[in-house]
Amino acid sequence: MKLKKSKSKIIILFFLILLTCGCTKYVKTDDNKNVVYEETGQNLTSNILCKPTTEELYNIYKENESKLSTPLEDLPTCEEFKPTDLEYQSLWESIFVKPLAWLILSMGKLVKNYGIAVILLSIIIRLLLLPLSRKAMLQSENIKKATPELNKIEKKYANKTDNESLMAKSQETMLIYKKYNINPISGCLTSFIQLPLFFGFLEAINRVPAIFEGTLWNMNLGMTPMVALSQGNYIYVFLLLLIIGSTYISFKFSMQNQTANEAMNQMKMTMTFMLVMISIASLSLPTALALYWVVNNIFAVFQSVIIQKLNERR
Repeated sequence: MKLKKSKSKIIILFFLILLTCGCTKYVKTDDNKNVVYEETGQNLTSNILCKPTTEELYNIYKENESKLSTPLEDLPTCEEFKPTDLEYQSLWESIFVKPLAWLILSMGKLVKNYGIAVILLSIIIRLLLLPLSRKAMLQSENIKKATPELNKIEKKYANKTDNESLMAKSQETMLIYKKYNINPISGCLTSFIQLPLFFGFLEAINRVPAIFEGTLWNMNLGMTPMVALSQGNYIYVFLLLLIIGSTYISFKFSMQNQTANEAMNQMKMTMTFMLVMISIASLSLPTALALYWVVNNIFAVFQSVIIQKLNERR
């Protein structure tokens, strides 16, 4: 069991490292400093997917056109953008970034606001992932039922390190897995999908001017809370509280599936660490990505409640 958990962690870490090496590139000045859009405080990307919509931002890009991946005149307007536009850059961009950008833009046209489009698209994606999420929760319930028997095996072979004992322990553990229909890897599928989606949303937001120039409830979709608070826009305090609060509640619900003291302690330590990290990171998250994060957390909580009730009726 520990071996499978270690493999899962390694795979997740691999995906995290891979995804943080995304394809966002920034506009640099002659002294190698990032060009900042003062309106939002964000570093401007050089590989934008479509033309800026405001004159101010267009002029900034025009001044730095030699540093762009694609000349401004060769870029489509954001309203006309399609996933097939521009030259092929990478599989990551083709599978996640361009399709997500196009979906946000298309939905934004329908609802007349890109912030609401991000919220609706977040909900739609979570609904599509619901079968996988339910399967992951069922796996957690099965592990909960199997925990007493797995603990007995751990105690039985606690001080035995010879190959024969390790083989016997592995076989007995696998029998328990088979008995309770446990597949540890399947429980990680939702996480594998959520990670690239998160970074895909981040890139789509940073690389589509129409999105990061948009507003929702007096909040600029490209602005970070740190910049907003420095400008006296204190509505972002509410956004920060939503990010941290929704993350905390989401973690609390996920901890309900842990019964072993060791697992519970690990979850508490992880939750504390993640809350601190997310609290710090939330200061530099663009508003549009913060909306995606909050909606995902709230959806996860309601999803957990509904699936638990459905499982109780089985």
